[in-house]
Amino acid sequence: MFRIKTLNQISPTGLSVLDASRFTVSDGVENEDGVLVRSADMQEYVFPPALRAIARAGAGTNNIPVDRCSESGIVVFNTPGANANAVKELAVCALMLASRDVVGGVEWVKAQARAGEDVAKVVEKGKRQFVGPEISGKNLGVIGLGAIGVQVANIATKLGMTVYGYDPFLSVDAALSLSRLVHHVTDLTAIYKNCDYITIHVPQTADTKGMLNAAAFDQMKTGVRVINLARGGLVADEDMIAALKSGKVARYVTDFPDNALTLVKNVVPIPHLGASSPESEENCALMAAQQLRDYLETGNIRNSVNLPTLEQDWSGETRLCIIHRNVPNMLASITAALSRENVNVENMTNKSKGNYAYTIVDVSARVGDAVADEIRAISGVLRVRVLRH
Repeated sequence: MFRIKTLNQISPTGLSVLDASRFTVSDGVENEDGVLVRSADMQEYVFPPALRAIARAGAGTNNIPVDRCSESGIVVFNTPGANANAVKELAVCALMLASRDVVGGVEWVKAQARAGEDVAKVVEKGKRQFVGPEISGKNLGVIGLGAIGVQVANIATKLGMTVYGYDPFLSVDAALSLSRLVHHVTDLTAIYKNCDYITIHVPQTADTKGMLNAAAFDQMKTGVRVINLARGGLVADEDMIAALKSGKVARYVTDFPDNALTLVKNVVPIPHLGASSPESEENCALMAAQQLRDYLETGNIRNSVNLPTLEQDWSGETRLCIIHRNVPNMLASITAALSRENVNVENMTNKSKGNYAYTIVDVSARVGDAVADEIRAISGVLRVRVLRH
């Protein structure tokens, strides 16, 4: 029986894939094998000995200590693409909000009504202060062409925009999904210099934090409109405020409001609604639970942020799942350990990701703890799991 701890409310749709005969799911289980989490902060989380995997029902994993997980042999999953449609729809809304001061106009109309004015008459005189450009015929720059960025880029072409897309790590799947009308550029400068609207869809890392800063704004068109539905830290707040005050940025729509930005003129602060739809929450929960289930039951990994994707059909009596450092001679050491125990390998797959690697070995015999202990003793091995049919 696998024990799964939930740190947030997880959609019942997702939990339904965890068979009650094999999984105990609760926010109160102890020494859990797996964790399902949305936004709960796990940075100081104490890992119990049994913990093997954490599945985040969402794309970002800033709330999870990924490096510490890797060193402990814990797989961290996320759910890329599960919330893509919800974010794409909000991005379309954000384009409109960046163009016309709809929010300011609505608040002004309400203020007229509260003041006792005849709203039907005053709106014709007062509406001029809220007008803005149409997006059709304008240039849109999409920074990041992952599951969300591709959808935003594609739909923008159908709205009459000329779209430039930038992603130095464009995947084959994303490239195949990207509309031929999108101009794929290899230099951010092309987006900064040419685009009237810029929307950012990249994860926040050490390399991307604060990437939209004073130096970036200096290269942009005067009056550019910026949309950030990805992560607040991608934009340097003080630099953005200065750009808004100077008119370099005409409007900033952000899904990550804070006290520094919220009351600044021409900021449209959205209360983190990007993935906040019932459909998105169900999709994320379902994907997270499926990935967690598959790893615990079969050792297969899909959509991990710290370990490679590796899925192998079961072809033996026992499966050894080995998380280890990506160092030379590791496979030779593993096979030598199996040979010493007279274990025949039916199938073996190894893949790496950065400093870490994952190996699945299917063997013909029903091996015991002695074999696993022999492999655990190899320098650089972080975790060994033994699975049996």
